[in-house]
Amino acid sequence: MMNLIKKLVTGLAALAVFGAIQTHAAEVGKPAPAFTLTDSNGKSHQLSDFKGKTVVLEWINHECPFVVKHYSGGNMQGLQKTYTGKGVVWLSICSSAPGTQGHLSAADWNKTTAEKKASSTAVLIDEDGSVGKLYGAKTTPQMYVINAEGVLVYNGAIDSIKSTSADDIAKAENYVSKALDEVLAGKPVTTATTAPYGCSIKYAKK
Repeated sequence: MMNLIKKLVTGLAALAVFGAIQTHAAEVGKPAPAFTLTDSNGKSHQLSDFKGKTVVLEWINHECPFVVKHYSGGNMQGLQKTYTGKGVVWLSICSSAPGTQGHLSAADWNKTTAEKKASSTAVLIDEDGSVGKLYGAKTTPQMYVINAEGVLVYNGAIDSIKSTSADDIAKAENYVSKALDEVLAGKPVTTATTAPYGCSIKYAKK
């Protein structure tokens, strides 16, 4: 009987911990989880720094062909430039662990960002993958939109055509630009969740 009670207590405790983790994970329609990360210039950023502004989180890995698709012809850079010009904060986040595909030093990030002519607000380095896992990010690219009230209003793919061909960009529905246009117009996001596509994020192995 005592052993049964111990097992029940242990099981309940595990469920309580799991529930706590789930409560703090990213969920569309709920406040976006708080985080702090350092950018490629050594500056620390907290999500709360951008209170009152619309924020885009873009998971990135420049060695991923799906990311290459959106950077090779300037699609991602164009989105960055358009929406940062409207006051949106655009944070590119790399959760690739050291020694894995997509990981770069801070100096190499700055060099690559300049070469790609990217217009993100900052490139944030998430080497231990804690923020990526907090948001449930699975692929590069994977996109999130957070409104001015700090609520996560979009999570998913950048667009509707799951391919590595830049020729498909013009034919696809861009979920991110649609969500941003709706948010900036004070409207609800009509497509709030989609299935992300791309390369798996190269998290550190346990």
